[in-house]
Amino acid sequence: MSRIAPKMQALKAAGRKALIPYVTAGFPYADITPELMHAMVSAGADIIELGVPFSDPMADGPVIQKAGEKALTFGIGTAQVLAMVKDFRAQDNVTPVVLMGYANPLERYDLMRGKDAFIRDASQAGVDGILVVDYPPEECEEFAAKLRSNGMDLIFLLAPTSTDERIALVAKVASGYVYYVSLKGVTGAASADAGAVELMLPRIREHVKIPVGVGFGIRDAATAQAIGKVADAVVIGTKIIQLIENEPRENVAPVVSSFLQQIRLALDV
Repeated sequence: MSRIAPKMQALKAAGRKALIPYVTAGFPYADITPELMHAMVSAGADIIELGVPFSDPMADGPVIQKAGEKALTFGIGTAQVLAMVKDFRAQDNVTPVVLMGYANPLERYDLMRGKDAFIRDASQAGVDGILVVDYPPEECEEFAAKLRSNGMDLIFLLAPTSTDERIALVAKVASGYVYYVSLKGVTGAASADAGAVELMLPRIREHVKIPVGVGFGIRDAATAQAIGKVADAVVIGTKIIQLIENEPRENVAPVVSSFLQQIRLALDV
């Protein structure tokens, strides 16, 4: 079992919602990610999502695309991201870490290192979950089973356009939590509509029995609080990238900490 389910269960028992910040690995400085992850945890993050840089990120808006491009210029790829997680684990063996990315870098990793090398190395580094944006659930049962046998969860996206059939397919193979995309379009495209989310979540929960996190369009404490009233977790990415993209290195962790502390307070009200 990964660290995700126990974390979610403990939060539920305490009547709290999970705060899941996202940052692109290797952004805005190649070596800052483990330090930034620790700062996020200190500020109240429950789970951390790390974006694996990729040249063609179809679900990401211009802000996260730009972050990924910058990380790629630093030479940050899948192997470097796993090394960052391992570095983080040297001081924190409790906080769940989820990698969010695309099929191409993962499959290239195996192509270069051998079958199932990514699963082996991710497990050894201390990864808890994998979200592969372009892996359809109907083709992932074997991959999901291999991840679970190595202590990791396979996490899927659901969207406002997801049919009941699609939700049921995801429910069959997902573990850890399901990530509901609160709006149509790419990351950062608009603000989340808490009312629309509240209407959709009962449909999802008819099939999905694990926690449901909501992301895309959550930019401030008020929106996070509204989403937190109906979801099990709140995911914030684009706003964090925007806050740090032009900051000097010494300001990055303090800026993210200050922002996440506000979100944590709003979720705990």
